[in-house]
Amino acid sequence: MKTTTALATALTLATALPALADDCTIKVGVLHSLSGTMAISETTLKDTMLTLIDQQNAKGGVIGCELEAVVVDPASDWPLFAEKARELLTVHEVDVIFGNWTSVSRKSVLPVIEELNGLLFYPVQYEGEESSKNVFYTGAAPNQQAIPATDYFLEELGIEKFALLGTDYVYPRTTNNILEAYLQSKDIAKDDIFVNYTPFGHSDWSKIVADVVALGADGKKVGVISTINGDANIGFYKELAAAGISADDIPVVAFSVGEEELSGLDTSNLVGHLAAWNYFQSAETDANADWIAAWKGRMGEERVTNDPMEAHYIGFNMWVNAVAAAGKVDVDAVRDAMYGQEYPNLTGGTAVMLPNHHLSKPVLIGEITAEGQFDIISQTSEVPGDAWTDFLPESAKLVSDWKDLGCGMYNTETKSCVQTLSNY
Repeated sequence: MKTTTALATALTLATALPALADDCTIKVGVLHSLSGTMAISETTLKDTMLTLIDQQNAKGGVIGCELEAVVVDPASDWPLFAEKARELLTVHEVDVIFGNWTSVSRKSVLPVIEELNGLLFYPVQYEGEESSKNVFYTGAAPNQQAIPATDYFLEELGIEKFALLGTDYVYPRTTNNILEAYLQSKDIAKDDIFVNYTPFGHSDWSKIVADVVALGADGKKVGVISTINGDANIGFYKELAAAGISADDIPVVAFSVGEEELSGLDTSNLVGHLAAWNYFQSAETDANADWIAAWKGRMGEERVTNDPMEAHYIGFNMWVNAVAAAGKVDVDAVRDAMYGQEYPNLTGGTAVMLPNHHLSKPVLIGEITAEGQFDIISQTSEVPGDAWTDFLPESAKLVSDWKDLGCGMYNTETKSCVQTLSNY
C-alpha cells in the first residue's frame, strides 16, 4: 500500500500553489445533526466535510477561491432541518449544501432547496421513489443495497422467512414496501414476512426479538433485514445477544449500521451478522489506504471510516470538478456540469454521475468481525442507481432524466412528465 497519504499530498501541494484570493470565498453548507438521536451517525459526516474542505483548500481551493464551511446543527429535529437549510441559503448564502441522513429530514429540506434553487448532496442510502433537480443522491438506491442484500439472503443463506424491522419513518416504510413486493415476486408467502416499526431511540427490544424468534417455530430459516436507524441499534443488538441469538441462528443484514455505529457496541456477540453498503473500511485499495491514513491522521487512530463518508468524498470531489468545469458556482451551471462526472471510488472502481442524479456504485456485503470491522464477503461491479423501483406498479413505468428530458418522473407509457405520484 502507498505510504504517502492524501493529507500529506494536499499539504505538499499547498506549499507549491499561489495564495488564494482574499476576496473570493465559496461557502459550503454542512447540514448534519450534531446532537440528538442521529448524532451517533451524523457527527462523523460533519467531520468528513471539514476534512475534505481543508484538503481542497490545501490544493488551491476551487476556481481560485477558498472554501469556507458553514456548519449548523439541526439536532435530529426534522422540521429544524428545513429551517437550518433556509438559514444556510438565505442568511449565510452558501453555494452548496452537503447534508442530511434520514429521509424524513431530507423530505423536510426538499421544498426549501427547490424553492430557493439550492443544491444538496445527500450521502446516505435511501428508499428511492424521489427525484429532484436540486438533489444529487450519492448514497445507494434500493437496487444498490436492499434488493442485492435480499438476494444474498435468498440465494446464499437460504432464508425462508423474513423479519423486516425498521425505524418508523419514510425510508424503512418505503424500503420495506418494495421488499415485500420483491419477496412475494420470489414466491415468499406474505405470511412468511413479519414487519415491525419502532420510534427513533427505541430501547426495549425484548418482545420484538421474541416475535422474530417465534417466526421460526416451524423450522424454517429466519433472517432479519434491518432498517433500524441511529442509537436504537445499540439496544437491538444487545437484546439479540441477551437472547443468545447468533448469526448462525438468525442472521441480520443491516442497511444503517456501519463502522461508526459498531464503534459504540460490544461486537463480540455480533460476529457473523451482516451489513450491505457500497463501501467498507476494510476495502484493500491504495485510494482507501490513503483516505484512511488522512482521516486517522486528522481525527485520531480510534476513528473509523464508513459508507456515507465515501459518498461525501465522491460527491464533494465531483462537485469541485463540476465547479471547475463550469467556471462558477451558479447552481444551474454546476448541475449541467455534474452529468457524466467520473471519480474513482475507494473500493477500486469509478463512480459516474447519471442523468437521474444517482451514482453507479458497487454493492458490498460485509460480515461483522470481533474487531468491529467488516469482512467483505461479496462485491459486485458498479450498479447504476435507479430512482424509481421496478417492484411498485406506479413506479415501474417512471424514469428520471434531468439531462435530456428535464424530468424526474417521466412516464414511459404516456410519454409525459408526471408532477406527483398519488402514493407518495
